Amino acid sequence: MQRNKRAKQIIALGVLVGALIVAGCGQQKATGGPPGPSEVAVVTVQPEKISITTELSGRTSAYLIAEIRPQVNGLIQKRLFVEGSDVKAGQVLYQIDPAPYHAALDNAKAAMGRAEANLPAIRSRAERVRELLPDKAVSQQDSDDATGAMRQSEADIQYWKATVETARINLGYTRITAPITGRIGKSNVTEGGLVTAHQPLALATIQQLDPIYVDLPQATAELLRLQRSLVDGRLNPGGKNRNRVRLIL
Repeated sequence: MQRNKRAKQIIALGVLVGALIVAGCGQQKATGGPPGPSEVAVVTVQPEKISITTELSGRTSAYLIAEIRPQVNGLIQKRLFVEGSDVKAGQVLYQIDPAPYHAALDNAKAAMGRAEANLPAIRSRAERVRELLPDKAVSQQDSDDATGAMRQSEADIQYWKATVETARINLGYTRITAPITGRIGKSNVTEGGLVTAHQPLALATIQQLDPIYVDLPQATAELLRLQRSLVDGRLNPGGKNRNRVRLIL
């Protein structure tokens, strides 16, 4: 009995060892053997040239700005432009009542004509007195008075000529024109409004937008860094893309 029992134990132990060996072989086949070597990425580092760019926030600014002001006093008769429209240099914007300036011009012309009409008679008298002076037919005082009257008449003519020209200029100022080409804004005066010469308040403002400026502020520290890089030779100032600017609205 003991011999049979021991034989059964030996057979069971052998079956267990065989099962363990088979299980170990199956696990080795499932894992595919020992792990292989790890993959390694290789990068070759080489120096190359790059372009340095800077993004800045900018603001557009008009190329020219002209504030329209009257140069003579008067009432605005007409406004001859549309607010917010484009105007040309020399285009009439406002018409001031020209009647007083027409009258002033006519008055100056009449006074100049009167002075010119008196000059020939005064000049003739001065010449006659000058001819009689050597013969003592007239006194030296009479000669001096005649010469003075002639020079006074000539001066009056020059004065009235200047007055006529001033009146003509003032009459031209009643037509207020655009000094530059550009876009005109809101009118600060309406028809019937009283304006004065060189008043502080502009009648309107014209801005020339073609061409136009774009103001780009940059930090001082960044600017100094770029300047030091240029001095040290780390930047090439003669590149083909130097000073190239791209605007993004």
